Amino acid sequence: MLLSIMQGLFKTKPKQNMQELIKKAQAGDKEVLNDLLFAHTQFAKKTASFICKRPIEEQDEEFSIALNGCHEAINAYNPSENTSFQTFAHLIIKRRIIDFIRKETIRNKKELLFDTDDNASADAHFLLKQHAVTTYSEEQFTLSRQDELLKYSDLLSSFKLSFDELTIAAPKHKDARKTAFQIAQIIADSEELYTLLMKTKKFPLKELEALVEVSRKTLERQRKYIIAVVLLLNSDFVYIKDYVKGEII
Repeated sequence: MLLSIMQGLFKTKPKQNMQELIKKAQAGDKEVLNDLLFAHTQFAKKTASFICKRPIEEQDEEFSIALNGCHEAINAYNPSENTSFQTFAHLIIKRRIIDFIRKETIRNKKELLFDTDDNASADAHFLLKQHAVTTYSEEQFTLSRQDELLKYSDLLSSFKLSFDELTIAAPKHKDARKTAFQIAQIIADSEELYTLLMKTKKFPLKELEALVEVSRKTLERQRKYIIAVVLLLNSDFVYIKDYVKGEII
């Protein structure tokens, strides 16, 4: 069981397998749940390190919070919301760690108020450092989102696309956006189509015509939007995904 999960993490099996395993865990299968948590140990550690902007080890409290966040994400994940599990888990972990930092800051403030020890000044210095960490973390989230936008813009440029073009090219009606998003998912989930797109920088129009019941004219009209969504779906731009969630479909 664990081997199949690890294979799924490294994309040697369809993404749907991960969703099926999560459903089993949600239904009460403890073995699958434990295997999923074990398989995501490194993911939890890396995510916590990214959020805290410092190396996080398994003995750190932030790691425990991250792993609990994974557990929470497994229980709450809904594949119909059109986001990958790791993107969803990242957001849960981020929120839990931010909550932890804020609670620690408040707790340290309270302890300082009732501290009559001669080391009060040292504690005050520690408190200021904790406040700085919280402020720094929040600023880093903003900077990270800006960095993602720059990287996404560069990625779009490699396909001769821009944000201004996407504003014009985006389908105006919800049903049209939903159809375009579903086509983008087909490309993103297909190793063959995705590799073809990334290698040639050309929209796989002919291949899609054989797969979807959408006219060639519609595919051509939505080409830019579909490519942009594919690039986003298969990226690690977690902040952009969180920001546009519900808007691209």
